[in-house]
Amino acid sequence: MTIQLIGYPISTCTLRVVATLKELGVSYEITPPSDFSELKTPEYLATKHPFGKIPVLIDDGFKIYESRAIIRYLVNKYQGKKNSTVLIPSDVQKAGLVEQFISVEISYYDEAVHKLVAQEVFTKFHGKTPDPEIVKEARVEIGKVLDVYEKLLEGKDYLTGEFSLADISHYPYTYYSFSSGHGDLWEKRPNVARWWKNISEREIWKGIVAELNQK
Repeated sequence: MTIQLIGYPISTCTLRVVATLKELGVSYEITPPSDFSELKTPEYLATKHPFGKIPVLIDDGFKIYESRAIIRYLVNKYQGKKNSTVLIPSDVQKAGLVEQFISVEISYYDEAVHKLVAQEVFTKFHGKTPDPEIVKEARVEIGKVLDVYEKLLEGKDYLTGEFSLADISHYPYTYYSFSSGHGDLWEKRPNVARWWKNISEREIWKGIVAELNQK
């Protein structure tokens, strides 16, 4: 039975799941809600996501929501089944580092970069004008986070040393930051720039970006 992914293809959290599915070689069908109002209907809240969000993944009758929970589930069930890609190593210490950097992404990276993308991408998507002061504040916050990343990535091509689920978790908001003209924040930091180049040039991600650019 094909996995059903409920979400919008351009959604940051949906993209996180799509990248994981493709890296693992798992087939799926994406089903966008008819519109945003559907997410707040009693049926959606009762049967899909109790907080009215996306994405939601349904796998052979099993339902799971929240993108980072979904991608962990996918790795736990499908890693090694369709291809040899390893996103969470079996070694307990290496796996711990993957979880550590996913936590770092949620707690520090996402908070800062989300503020920028919300203004430069989603505000414009809804036909409104970004607030330049919020954009300015976000750039300062991102710079502080990336200064720490620059140290964390010293001598490493990926966050844990090898490509992992932690790197995938950083894809969506970083991509939208670059596409909205703020890539300089990453590019002027050599270690961060190398890391982003390494993960963004993976064939899977390049294919996803190509599909986004066609929409």
